[in-house]
Amino acid sequence: MEEQEKMEKLVFLAKNKDAHAFSLLYEMVYEDLYRMALYTLGNSHDAEDVVGDTVLDAYSQIGNLRDETAFRGWIFKILTNKCRRKIKEYIGQREQMVGEFSEETADYAGDASYRKDEMEQVLDRQEIAYAFSCISREERLLVTMAVYGGYDSREIARILHMNRNTVRSKYQRALKKMRESLKKME
Repeated sequence: MEEQEKMEKLVFLAKNKDAHAFSLLYEMVYEDLYRMALYTLGNSHDAEDVVGDTVLDAYSQIGNLRDETAFRGWIFKILTNKCRRKIKEYIGQREQMVGEFSEETADYAGDASYRKDEMEQVLDRQEIAYAFSCISREERLLVTMAVYGGYDSREIARILHMNRNTVRSKYQRALKKMRESLKKME
């Protein structure tokens, strides 16, 4: 049986409260979910937490999934939202660190050049996070899968059930929007 057909049958069973079917679905997507979360967040512990939260939400909400063929894209969208929340949490922590850093800078004038470089890196990351937040959810998903997940357009198209050319054009438009956002910040 083809993997997509198997997945559709398992989704149908999982929607009818079959926990074993859902566990088999989880086995089919876990590695991809974890890889994407790890590349997005850059931290294995947070990636595991986000994937766990994603799976719990998916299990509790699978009855709401209307199209069995859309499971993979649906669970990746849940993961993307979880990653986005975690990134916002990171940004909040970094802003707090920048404030603390500014206070420390006054105390350590001798290390000014090193601390200035560190501060610029934090600010660069914040600018990229801002540019990332300026694109649509779908575009963020595509960029995340391509840049952090290392997927090519063919793989993304297969996972999200999209046309490969559509994936490429949306990806390019998303990068252009991000560049424009970064230029406005200069």
